[in-house]
Amino acid sequence: MVTVLKLGGSVITDKDRPETLDGEALAAAADAIAAALADGAVDDLVVVHGGGSFGHHHADEHGVTTDTGSRDAGEVMAVHGAVKTLNRFVLSRLHDRDVPALPVHPLSAASRDADAALSMPTDQVATMLDEGFVPVLHGDGVVHAGEGVTVVSGDELVTHLARRLAADRVGLCSTVPGVLDADGDVIPEIRAFEDAADALGASDSTDVTGGMAAKVRELLALGAPSYVFGPDALADFLAGDDVGTRIE
Repeated sequence: MVTVLKLGGSVITDKDRPETLDGEALAAAADAIAAALADGAVDDLVVVHGGGSFGHHHADEHGVTTDTGSRDAGEVMAVHGAVKTLNRFVLSRLHDRDVPALPVHPLSAASRDADAALSMPTDQVATMLDEGFVPVLHGDGVVHAGEGVTVVSGDELVTHLARRLAADRVGLCSTVPGVLDADGDVIPEIRAFEDAADALGASDSTDVTGGMAAKVRELLALGAPSYVFGPDALADFLAGDDVGTRIE
């Protein structure tokens, strides 16, 4: 059973302070992942993490978004280098807990065509899973026909991987306990964007990939059971429980 898990950049970093890791939150997430793998609650796990304060601030500084790119190699490397640094932190915490995690960097593996459709072969990810590894991907730059390099979000990677790997469970661990309604209460289930449209707005922090509204749209497009939940529910999600907001 394949599980695709995203650790939001706002969970594992302080998105309001450039290149600032939230070490305590990352350690707690790594603990939950290690425990779930050790007790057999999860078999095949793919982890995707957001760029957080390591990627979004650099992308924003250079005006690089999901549809506006850069042909300046220095600008591209500023974004890519920052998210690779965060990726090394994530891998290090997982390795400290004996999780056999390996990196997959989208800049080297993916591309967009002129219509912005993402192409990323997932054979290497599937083979990693078959060989007992935990692939760890991240939001990154991606070569985009006609635009140079644009941003590929962790949310888009999650849905792409979930489709290609026929994932059984998809989870987005965010800083909130689920998708919230106008009163701040968790919406237990969303089956159409209109169910939560009034409550969805832009992210409070610098985020070039669209905030919660983009997450919900991506997961609805997936058409498979997905969950948005807070860090406190990560262990329960990995155990197979329904948590936060179910989106399908």
